[in-house]
Amino acid sequence: MTLHVACLCAAWCRTCESYSQVFEAACAELPQSGLRVHWIDIEDEAELVGDLDIETFPTLLIADDAHVRFAGPLTPQPETLRRVLRAHLTDARAARVAPDIEKLAQRLRSHR
Repeated sequence: MTLHVACLCAAWCRTCESYSQVFEAACAELPQSGLRVHWIDIEDEAELVGDLDIETFPTLLIADDAHVRFAGPLTPQPETLRRVLRAHLTDARAARVAPDIEKLAQRLRSHR
């Protein structure tokens, strides 16, 4: 099973600028087998993001092969990210998400 962990940010966002290192470090602590990590600039990768309107940065998306496990904004503290990642790595239940989020997850699954 593949697990996609995506952080949606914007290059102009100062919070995102410093958060990229936090995100990379937290993802490096995860089991790497089947893990696909995505740093997505919503403007540079507008085609991938589609019609999804991200209002709060950073926004995290965790999806497996079948469904979205988590999608939502996070406070930019490292421990918050680690706690969310740990919780949703072990809990494979589907989250209730908007159709645009599910469409993004589908595009991530086929994105190289």
